[in-house]
Amino acid sequence: MKFFADTADVDAIRELNDLGLLDGVTTNPSLIKKSGRNILEVTKEICDIVDGPVSAEVTATDADEMIAEGRKLAKIADNIAVKVPLTLDGLKACKVLSGEGTMVNVTLCFSANQALLAAKAGATFISPFIGRLDDINVDGMDLIAEIRQIFDNYGFETQILAASIRTVNHVKDSAMIGADVITAPPAVIKSLANHPLTDKGLDAFLADIKAAGIKIL
Repeated sequence: MKFFADTADVDAIRELNDLGLLDGVTTNPSLIKKSGRNILEVTKEICDIVDGPVSAEVTATDADEMIAEGRKLAKIADNIAVKVPLTLDGLKACKVLSGEGTMVNVTLCFSANQALLAAKAGATFISPFIGRLDDINVDGMDLIAEIRQIFDNYGFETQILAASIRTVNHVKDSAMIGADVITAPPAVIKSLANHPLTDKGLDAFLADIKAAGIKIL
């Protein structure tokens, strides 16, 4: 499974990348707004840090404008994935941009039928929003499983990018079902390493080392 960081925080991206835990990044105008910086400037800096796909979202809702914005975003770097919404206009833009060789991330997916349309439009990634479905008492993991089955049935190459990840269990369950990618806040990705028994075992180990006076360097 690939790990994408869902953030525009350059320092957090660099930290995860240096740890070897990062395969890509997803951004959107709301995340970049928090940085107070220019969207093109921030996106370029992120692309310079990360080798994998960096999703940059269009701001238009009309297909022709989305295509124009997507082409501009794609010029930032070779690893840009243009993010478009799952609307008919977004699907039209996806078809055109993917046909030109640009990676496209179709976002705001909440049903298997929507995912099927995105795959047929040539999407590189489809982003089902798990947490937002959970918010309305719908199990987001059921959607991941449905999309996985449909894509496997027909050999679609579109990658399932589980988004709106809120917890470490979301990550685990997505991996068990077979999502290709998860995108999550850096804090969630880092917390995957946490376990109380690991902490307890390490404390005991360090106490034994100290008592024995063991030194390697």
